[in-house]
Amino acid sequence: MSRIGKKPIEVPANVQVDIDGAQVRVKGPRGQLERSFSPEMTISMQARDGRSLVLVERPTDQPRHRALHGLTRALLANMVTGVLDGFRRSLTIEGTGYRAEVQGGSLVLLVGYSHPVRFEPPADIAFAVDRSGRVVTVEGVDKELVGELAARIRRVRPPEPYLGKGIRYSDERIRRKAGKAGR
Repeated sequence: MSRIGKKPIEVPANVQVDIDGAQVRVKGPRGQLERSFSPEMTISMQARDGRSLVLVERPTDQPRHRALHGLTRALLANMVTGVLDGFRRSLTIEGTGYRAEVQGGSLVLLVGYSHPVRFEPPADIAFAVDRSGRVVTVEGVDKELVGELAARIRRVRPPEPYLGKGIRYSDERIRRKAGKAGR
């Protein structure tokens, strides 16, 4: 039995969840998210001890339904967390002359190419750059979108193992290699 799928999702008072069959809409102080789930999963609201809970149930014990059970519950929990607190991903830029800046809401990366690389933010996503221009933060309500955008920014200039130059996640450790002659 899926331990993640069985766990109920607690809905805070300032978050509203609307369930319409397989379509779920979550509205909170930071925004609104909407998603369609597999119609095989049963999503329901319950009130227990004065708390609102969202429960996900599966029809059978088949491996496919077990996988969908945990996935559906995790996606719903991320939607509730996103509209309540939001998600953020930080990237660090390393290298001489490498920097980033925000111009009119869009992110501009200067990372050693002959041209600046520009990223336009989708709806509900914001970029922030610290004063040094070395730490970029991607913030938003949709965890999947925040992670995908951070990965696309990292892909512009991935960190290389010899000098450590490039764009990396702030919590990422780069395994360094010895240069020529095994310095």
